[in-house]
Amino acid sequence: MRRIVFFDLDHTLIPIDSDYTWGEFTTALGWTDAAEFTRRNDAFYAHYKAGTLDIHDYIRFATAAVRRQGATNSIAAHAEYMSAVVQKAIQPQALKLVQDHQAEGDAVVIVTATNAFVVRPIADAFGVQELIAVDLVRDTSPGGTDWYTGEILGVPSFREGKVTRVEMWLAERGLGWDTVHTTFYSDSINDLPLLEKVTVPVATNPDPRLLAIAQERGWRILQLFA
Repeated sequence: MRRIVFFDLDHTLIPIDSDYTWGEFTTALGWTDAAEFTRRNDAFYAHYKAGTLDIHDYIRFATAAVRRQGATNSIAAHAEYMSAVVQKAIQPQALKLVQDHQAEGDAVVIVTATNAFVVRPIADAFGVQELIAVDLVRDTSPGGTDWYTGEILGVPSFREGKVTRVEMWLAERGLGWDTVHTTFYSDSINDLPLLEKVTVPVATNPDPRLLAIAQERGWRILQLFA
C-alpha cells in the first residue's frame, strides 16, 4: 500500500505563520498603512485561531498589496522575505522529519491554507515538490494583467476544503483513501477534518483545542519546536 505523508506548514513545519509574517514584511517595505494593516491582520489571525475565518475575505485582504505592486516587485520582495525571514525559521529537526519520510520512500505533500504565491518557495526550501495550497485567480482576460485578482481559484485548501483538495489530488493519481496509507501532521484545530480522515493523525505543536482532542483520542503528539 502506497504511503503518503501530508504536512501542514505554518506552525507545523515552521514556527511562524508565513502569510502573517509576509504581511508584516511587506508592511515594513511601505506597501501598506502599518496601523490599519496590523489591525486587520491581527483580526483575521484571531478568527483563524478561533476557527471562524472567512477565507475568501482573508485572501482578498492578504493579496491586496501584491496585486497593487504587480509581479516584478512582488516576486523580488518574496525572495528577500525568504532570505530574511523564512530560511531563518526552518529548523533542522523539521527539515529532518521531512527528509526521513522521503528517505523511507513516502510521498510527501504540503497541504496548507496559505496561498500558493507565498508558500511555493517555502515548499521548495523543504525539498517538497507536491503542494496543495490556496490557488489564486489570474486576470487572463484580453488586455488583462495576468496577475492575481484577489479571488480564489477552485476549492480553497482550508478546513473541510483540505479534505476535498486531498481527495482531488489522490483521484488525479488513480488513488483513493482505501488504497493508500496516509499520515497528516498539523498544529491546528482548523485541520481537524483532515486529521480525522487520514490513517495516522499527528498533532504537531498542537494548539490547545487540538491538543485536548489528541489526548482524548490517543493520537500521537509531536512537539517539533521548543
